[in-house]
Parts: sequence; structure tokens; C-alpha cells
Amino acid sequence: MLSAHRHHSTSSAPWIIWLHGLLGSADDWLPVIDQTRTFPSLAVDLPGHGGSHSEPCQSFSHFDQQLSELLQYHQINEYYLVGYSLGARLAMHFACHYQPNGLLGLVIEGGNVGLANEQERVARAANDEAWAQRFRSEPIEKVLDDWYQQTVFADLSATQRQQLIQLRGQNNPHSIAAMLENTSLAKQPFLADKLHQLICPYRYFCGEKDQKFRSVSQQYVLPLTLIENAGHNAHRENPMGFATALHHFLSHCG
Repeated sequence: MLSAHRHHSTSSAPWIIWLHGLLGSADDWLPVIDQTRTFPSLAVDLPGHGGSHSEPCQSFSHFDQQLSELLQYHQINEYYLVGYSLGARLAMHFACHYQPNGLLGLVIEGGNVGLANEQERVARAANDEAWAQRFRSEPIEKVLDDWYQQTVFADLSATQRQQLIQLRGQNNPHSIAAMLENTSLAKQPFLADKLHQLICPYRYFCGEKDQKFRSVSQQYVLPLTLIENAGHNAHRENPMGFATALHHFLSHCG
């Protein structure tokens, strides 16, 4: 079973379920969880990460089952789902394909809705496979140094980049490689149409400096909330702003 951390669990409000990004852990959400004390929280370590480092994940559908089992184990029946990057993609798939009854709302932070054509899928599969092979064969610090040079992280300062390299260097590179391959964007269904059909409310959160995912939200007409003074990893760069936006969304979920 996936590892997860409970916070403020004596509250009678619906739960918030937190899904971090690739290379992250449940602890990434702690600054935001500290600002959402009126809700009980379950911060999940994704397969291959943190306390779930030895848990395999074969596909998006496999993760749907893993998350469902985790919610049943913790006896969580009504909840909001918040995901960042890879966690956002997993959250979208769970909401759109698994269609859980207890889901009251969905927050997508910097998550890609999928690739619309086969040519893009082939290119992305090759890109992700190349990264996976590097994680398996090279020192993780060297790979991370290049990873955080990608365009989506362009707004990071040199200090922020080094902090992330040091923090993410604690991961098991082989577990990261497997998760990167099995949950590649190339293997993710295109979810934009299904998002628009969701019964529960959903919102797309994006750092104001994150031009790539601002464009995604505009291209697919997703309901957008911009987080000030933040790039791709908005909840890390501005946890107070993220928490304020989240409270506003939850207050309108009913």
C-alpha cells in the first residue's frame, strides 16, 4: 500500500488529498497544509517516492486502484483532490476515468492534460525514455542539474535550483526512472474533453510566471487561477498564495 501522512485528522470537514510531483514527496505540501488546518489532510507519497519508494506503479489505471485502496484504508469517503505536475496528471486520470463517488472537487496545479496526436506521443516517449536511462546510469546529482535546466524551470534562481538538486538527490534513481516511464505523458490519455464533462468542480492553478502551463489552460479553456510570484512549482514558491486560492475554490465547492 502507498505511504501517506495524516494531518489535522480530527476535523469533521471533507479531506484534502495531496499528490506531489515527480521527484517530490508528501512533505512538499507541508507549508500549504499548515495553512489549511480547517480541513483534514492526507499527503500521499507517490509510487517510487518517499515512503512508497518500493511500491511499483505499472500504469495510470494501476495508480487509480492504489489511490482507491488507500482512501478505503483510511476510511475517507468525501474529499478534494489536489495534484501538482505528475500528481496533477494522476489526479486528472483518477477523476476522469475512475470517476470516484466521493470526489467533491479537483485542483490541477501545472498538469498537462495530454497529447492530442501520435507524433507528439512518439517524441515524448523517446524524451522520457532518455531521461529514465540517465537516471539509471548516471549520478543523480548530474541528471538533476540538467533536469532543472529545462524550460519549465527557467524562472528558478541558481540558489533555488541547487536547493532542489540537493533535496531531490535523496530519491532512488531506479524507482524514479520506472515511474517516469510508466506514467509518461506519452502513455496518458488525452483528458481535456473528459475534464469538461466532470460532475465535480475543478480548477487549474498555475504560477503567473509559468508560461507553458498558462498556455495549456488557455488552449483547452480550463478555469484558471494564477498564483502570484510563482513559477511552475507554485505551492513551493508561494504557499500562502496557493493556500488562499485553494480556500477560495473550496468555499465555492458546496
